Amino acid sequence: MTIKTILINGGLFAATFFTTTVAGVAWLNLDPFDLYNFAAGLPYSLSLLFILTCHEFGHYFAARYHGVNATLPYYIPSPFIPGFLSFGTFGAVIRTTTPVPDKRAMFDIGAAGPLAGFAATLLVLFYGFTHLPGRDFITAIHPDYFTAPQPVDGALTFGRTLLYDFLSLTLADPMNDFVPPMSEMYHYPYLITGWFGLLVTAMNLLPVGQLDGGHIAYAMFGERHRHIARGAFVLILTLGVLGWLPEAGIETSVGWFGWFFWAVILFFIIKLHHPPVEDETPLDPNRMLTGWITFGILAVSFAPTPFGFGL
Repeated sequence: MTIKTILINGGLFAATFFTTTVAGVAWLNLDPFDLYNFAAGLPYSLSLLFILTCHEFGHYFAARYHGVNATLPYYIPSPFIPGFLSFGTFGAVIRTTTPVPDKRAMFDIGAAGPLAGFAATLLVLFYGFTHLPGRDFITAIHPDYFTAPQPVDGALTFGRTLLYDFLSLTLADPMNDFVPPMSEMYHYPYLITGWFGLLVTAMNLLPVGQLDGGHIAYAMFGERHRHIARGAFVLILTLGVLGWLPEAGIETSVGWFGWFFWAVILFFIIKLHHPPVEDETPLDPNRMLTGWITFGILAVSFAPTPFGFGL
């Protein structure tokens, strides 16, 4: 490990740790510019970085296992700007620096990241739902939460996923716990970071181009992945267009305009079709089963409308 690597990767990690902690303070409705509040953002930043780190080192160790050189993770900080939605990071990436020799290595490297990140996400959500704070937590943020009607119109609301709802119903105790609605759950550090982990996992598992899901789909289906990639692209583009309809006065409860920008990135930057690898040896049955499991994870983690207002 060179001094340059330490400075770049370590510096980006430190910057992302700072920006995610500041974001965690802001999600608690505290002043993010007051350093006395800094410690309050640590549960958010540490759990979020735990998920991202598990995801990226899943890729890293799988690459090294197959003799493929890879960089350490590059964490991407996102500065807090008042009035804008910010998680404090745009995620993290690693880069392979030598060719991937065959489909099996491609599959293992592509699948290891989301599987490791998904496992970390489950741990965070399990802890979050089994350690919900009392009602005094939400009343410290909204003193009149239980005594006055809460505004719905214009309230930021996070989209439901099958897995988030399942864990909420099975892990939390509705008789004794206050389970926050999707318009308030972002004040709860482990719930919002777990939800974010599901979003990142789903976005990466889309079977398009050189996303993790694209690596998996190409390794599983070869050239047939092109049809799958086009179908996934059309779905994301459609959800993006539906998200714009309210701007034209057409109300819809499905879609998010951000998917439109993600579709543009998929088409022009990530590209829809996966490049070929030299060795086309088919996957063994265990890897095929694992591949289907990853797409099952995509299905239960995907939110067609990740963000809304007053839903």
